[in-house]
Amino acid sequence: MALGLINPFLSAIKHGLRTAVATDAPVAGTSADIAAKSTSKTRHLRLGLIGAGRWGQHLVRNFATANRCRLRWICDYDQQIRQRMAKLYPDADVTAEVADLLADPDLDAVAIATDAASHVPLASRSLEAGKHVYCEKPLALAVSDAVALSTLADRCNRRLMVGHLLEYHPCVRYLRNMIQQGHLGQVYYIYSQRLNLGVVRNDENAWWSLAPHDISVICHLFDSEPVTVAATGRYFLQPQIEDIVFATLAFSDGRLANIHVSWLDPHKIRKLTVVGSGRMVSFDDMEASEKIRIYDKSASYHPQVGNFAEAITLRTGDVLIPKVEQTEPLKIEVQHFVDAILDGKPIQTDAADGLRVVRVLQAGSESLRSGGQPVQVSPEQT
Repeated sequence: MALGLINPFLSAIKHGLRTAVATDAPVAGTSADIAAKSTSKTRHLRLGLIGAGRWGQHLVRNFATANRCRLRWICDYDQQIRQRMAKLYPDADVTAEVADLLADPDLDAVAIATDAASHVPLASRSLEAGKHVYCEKPLALAVSDAVALSTLADRCNRRLMVGHLLEYHPCVRYLRNMIQQGHLGQVYYIYSQRLNLGVVRNDENAWWSLAPHDISVICHLFDSEPVTVAATGRYFLQPQIEDIVFATLAFSDGRLANIHVSWLDPHKIRKLTVVGSGRMVSFDDMEASEKIRIYDKSASYHPQVGNFAEAITLRTGDVLIPKVEQTEPLKIEVQHFVDAILDGKPIQTDAADGLRVVRVLQAGSESLRSGGQPVQVSPEQT
């Protein structure tokens, strides 16, 4: 098995896509109103963060070091976390009260990294207080709540971004460029695995806890939303909280995606595979450096050939491991939020993106409750 540049096609992928990935072009779709209200690049975004725990501490670190951002407030109900944050970030005010942040007239934006059930009330209060909002995934636990948040953001003339982190991963950007440039041929299907032993939650199942990552990436790569979701799962550790879920997403053009999530597995796997008519590619986020592998393999069917064995042609070529620059995805995501607010740029993972993921999650939940029956994902669903 060769690991390198074997033919001109692979060379084109290596050079063309590396350039595409390195370019952080603005996302299309900003409104004229937002563009008209963009502010000067000389000012800083004054931000407060709610929830500095296991994941929130990483957001604190990135917002504290982001260009043109000033971390003004850190809010957490846990006294030990507040004490640690006060030592690490002495320039920020630390509080246990959300009201302290929202009452600050100089605060521009709020980042929310709390449990999923608190996203809607905290985001609503922040928007109503006139703050732009970055909210961790999922945006809400019901489609109706996600719609209400999106509507509220529009009414308050404030920006709402959802933390679909992997859409900012350099390797996901690389995959998307490969698909858009036709290097895989016609994409048939995607399957993803997000497995580990822990972290076990008691307030949400593995589907709501883990699958938002894969749903957002699959919809982003396909540039589409599934029409149905069929999900099956089982709970073993706690009643009515699934530890393992298998879900199939069907798209209107015939493409499929399968998602396997579990916090009850001996393997730690974060892997996504895309199969196309021309080539196949895998993204293994557990690999330290060689995260992308491009397989010059394919299968084709020639019905005009009378003998079935001869009608199927299997082609096995080389394997390319391209070099993809590994900037921390969270750093990219945080800077994207800061720049979008200050410069009036469109937000890639905006409220519409967050709503799309919640629609799929809710359809998957309904399918779980119905024993795996396919459930329609309606864009008009509220």
